Amino acid sequence: MQGNGGLIVGLDIGTTKICAVVGEANPDGIDIVGIGTHPSIGLRKGVVVNIESTVNSIRRAVEEAELMAGCEITAVYVGIAGGHITGFNSHGIVAVKGNEVTQKDIERVINAARAVAIPPDREVIHVLPQEYIVDEQAGIHEPLGMSGVRLEAKIHIVTAAVTSAQNLIKCANRAGLDVCDIVLQSLASSESVLNEEEKDLGVALIDFGGGTTDLAIFKGRSIKHSSVLALGGNNLTNDISVGLRTPMAEAEKIKIRYGTCFAGTVGKDETIEVAGVSGHKLRTISRQILAEIIEPRVEEIFDLVNREIYRARAEDMPTSGVVITGGSCLLEGVVDIAEAIFSLPTRIGMPMGIRGLVDVVNNPMYATAVGLVLYGGKFQPKKKFRIRDGNIFNRVLARMKKWTKDII
Repeated sequence: MQGNGGLIVGLDIGTTKICAVVGEANPDGIDIVGIGTHPSIGLRKGVVVNIESTVNSIRRAVEEAELMAGCEITAVYVGIAGGHITGFNSHGIVAVKGNEVTQKDIERVINAARAVAIPPDREVIHVLPQEYIVDEQAGIHEPLGMSGVRLEAKIHIVTAAVTSAQNLIKCANRAGLDVCDIVLQSLASSESVLNEEEKDLGVALIDFGGGTTDLAIFKGRSIKHSSVLALGGNNLTNDISVGLRTPMAEAEKIKIRYGTCFAGTVGKDETIEVAGVSGHKLRTISRQILAEIIEPRVEEIFDLVNREIYRARAEDMPTSGVVITGGSCLLEGVVDIAEAIFSLPTRIGMPMGIRGLVDVVNNPMYATAVGLVLYGGKFQPKKKFRIRDGNIFNRVLARMKKWTKDII
């Protein structure tokens, strides 16, 4: 399968599922040509806790994607999440040489902005320019060629625990895959579910996953704030398991089939059957009890996200509203609760901007994997799918040495 631009693979290593999506880059855009999913067994709250189980799950998902796409997968873009992720803003200033901004001036001001003290146990995942300022003229996205004597840059830096990032890379390598890049999951999701108008006007993206809930706030076409909350759909499943005294696997099925966030909309005569632990007989309970278990937990998660927005002083930024994506947002009533807590218009984010197997991936749970493919096509357009990318540990080491040299 040879496309004009080659193939790009996104690998979403999530807490509940591992998903591999294969995209073919063409001059007109990206066609989705293959997808593979497998339950994730070796992760907890977005962090690898069992390498062997994770490697096996990755292999199964990749094999399924290979079979559907009719290709061999050797290199992937991997998403990263977890409570260890932190994002912060920084600011740099340099003098312009020759009264005209050159590419070297842009690189120097970015280096000046990212010259901040970072602990040795943390690694920089992204350095994302927000805006440039030329001689006090703010709001510039592309300063190249502009006249001026002083250039400033505002950037957003995302860091992760070195060990967590290396464990993800190790799992992919042991599954026979090279890692082209590690991408923050909420940033990847934004590529597939947000349009340019929303990013420009201001939007809050909430990736409501199984192990984590990721927040990314955009304004003026750039990311202004990012954070990861170590709570997600698995907490709902655990609450159901404890509250209804049923195994976790059964609680997950009940959540998917009967779960709702609004207890008030459930009829009093609606009932569900619940399997007991250790072979105890089936019990019949009111569906309203299930809703009363789920509703306060979803409210708590969204309330914590809302507090994070206020803590970052970004409450006025999401002018266009809130977009929720991720597998857990499929629960009935999620949009209503979000609109009540955030007091903003809210919608479910579906993958868009793609062609090919659109119907197959038309689900919020595939937003990150599809976004990783779009990210690969947008930021690494010349990278060929079958070219092996070298040992990423050496690349990470080289990057860290370069940053250390810049700081010193």
